[in-house]
Amino acid sequence: METANIAREITSLPPEAQQQVLDFVAFLKTRYPTIAPVKRSKRIKLTDEPFIGMWQDRDDMQDSGLWVRNLPKNE
Repeated sequence: METANIAREITSLPPEAQQQVLDFVAFLKTRYPTIAPVKRSKRIKLTDEPFIGMWQDRDDMQDSGLWVRNLPKNE
């Protein structure tokens, strides 16, 4: 049924029936909420992030695996 036909059918009903239609539509909207589409932000390359390479000049981080393994010993 087309939208114009639906509107015509509803307006042909008595006022109390039109109110019931509105109430039913309100009920359906709570039962089936509209999910807004997720707006995707522009993807940024990980290598362009400012934190990449921030520890590159640290001598104690040359071998990051070794640094992580020694972390409990150093704490």
